[in-house]
Amino acid sequence: MKKLLFLLALGLGISSVQAQMLGKDQPNARADSLRGTLTPLRSCYDINYYHLDIKIDIDQKLISGSNEFAFTATQDFKKLQFDLFANLKVEKVVYQGAELTFTREFNAVFVTFPKTIKKGSKEKFTVFYSGNPVIAKRPPWDGGFIFKKDADGNPWVSVACQGFGASCWWPNKDHQSDEVDSVLISISVPKGLQDISNGRLRSTVEKPDGYTQYNWFVSNPINNYSVTFYVGKYAHWQDSYAGENGNLSIDYWSLKADSAKARPHWDADVKPMLKCFEYWFGPYPFYKDGYKLVQAPHLGMEHQSAVAYGNQFKQGYLGRDLSGTGHGLKWDFITVHESGHEWFGNNITSKDIADMWVHEGFTNYSEVLFTECTENKTAGNEYAVGLQKIISNDIPVIGPYGVNKEGSGDMYPKGANLIHTIRQLMNNDEKFRQLLRGLNKTFYHKTVTTAEIENYIAKQSGLKLDKVFDQYLRHTQIPVLEYKIKAGALSYRWLSDVKGFDMPVKVTLKNGTYDLIKPTNDWKTIKVDATITASSFKTDPQFYIKSKNVE
Repeated sequence: MKKLLFLLALGLGISSVQAQMLGKDQPNARADSLRGTLTPLRSCYDINYYHLDIKIDIDQKLISGSNEFAFTATQDFKKLQFDLFANLKVEKVVYQGAELTFTREFNAVFVTFPKTIKKGSKEKFTVFYSGNPVIAKRPPWDGGFIFKKDADGNPWVSVACQGFGASCWWPNKDHQSDEVDSVLISISVPKGLQDISNGRLRSTVEKPDGYTQYNWFVSNPINNYSVTFYVGKYAHWQDSYAGENGNLSIDYWSLKADSAKARPHWDADVKPMLKCFEYWFGPYPFYKDGYKLVQAPHLGMEHQSAVAYGNQFKQGYLGRDLSGTGHGLKWDFITVHESGHEWFGNNITSKDIADMWVHEGFTNYSEVLFTECTENKTAGNEYAVGLQKIISNDIPVIGPYGVNKEGSGDMYPKGANLIHTIRQLMNNDEKFRQLLRGLNKTFYHKTVTTAEIENYIAKQSGLKLDKVFDQYLRHTQIPVLEYKIKAGALSYRWLSDVKGFDMPVKVTLKNGTYDLIKPTNDWKTIKVDATITASSFKTDPQFYIKSKNVE
């Protein structure tokens, strides 16, 4: 995933960092529609299984191999679309022993079958391809391959492609709405190097050309951008966690030179993190494939069951606390945040990248919950409120649909504070916990829309939240509580983009406590304690709003 653009920009003083997806002001071209729209040429087939089998020539920065598509037809068709970046050559497409005709348009490939594929039938074809993949200039914010060397000069290679497209390095149906049910990942690398990929290692095969093939099998549904590899000289050690669904295997992979510092550093966070997240979110979603934490030649990415780690074994985010509260320096941001994506992003995946707040808002809130788990609720609240300071309110959190374009980078802290605000409205932490667990159970291994998430939260919370979601997700600004106090009376109303906005909020009607009021867009007046003045009046900081004295 395009990881934390706004946070990097904040920390490094960069005014604008555009990465793997369309920028805010970039026009939506035909290529973007081909990539982002679920057309009949893509919806006509449901992916069941991939076998990705490639060889990586590190010296030439070249990949070659094949991917088998096994699918079920959802309707009658003769033509379908798969995706592969135009700089990679499709050598041939083979179906039932014969080569199929195909055409290309930008990064889309259109295959024509010799006869109609009937609805409900199960078929397969294989794409053979080769070429030099895009090399990322600034991974993981900028998608593509990463070719580096470790401290001892050994090759260290990986890929990061969320948003940019998994089709930048392998042919697939590159749309988040269709997760493959299972995948065999076969990666051949020069002998002496290791490959770590998603799932569990089935076998290694020594090849006659001096390469070793690593075969990893993923048993659970997986989104395309999570399919990955890490090539290098690694140290490996194992552990386990007694979780809600039994014994969860834990595999750690660090560069050999870093293993001495990696062990205690990772041990400090991983099991407490798993305990915390299983308590709040429900069982780890991928027991069959296990949990792996792998040192990567980039900052981090939520690769399912093979989480990428590149935080230099520092506390916080590369040694910084993004909340500004001090709480974020008590744990490793990348370990916690990227692992949180196993529940939100990998277990629950948005159908369209425009709804990426579902991944990032909830995962950013996982940091709040981890702070609460390891310290207390007050510390978690402080962390959440601290994140408000880095919200820019530049464009809406939800982006345009069908063109592979995300919304604002605010999806991280603004999404988290929307969730935190809903928690305050619920005012029942156990009910809130069951809501989070229910999300992961109801949408287990599924792709979703924002509407499905909104409706579930509204139903389970018992709250009327449609206008709340509209204001925070579909408009740029947050609601402003306008108020004036005169002669012991408080007058107040909401100033909002959404007509009829009526979210309750807590304010000081008397010193030392917060009480709930129910503003609308129309002025209301109630009595307040005589000690409350315009200067002493406060809104509960746990609600992400603005307030303005209009006297």
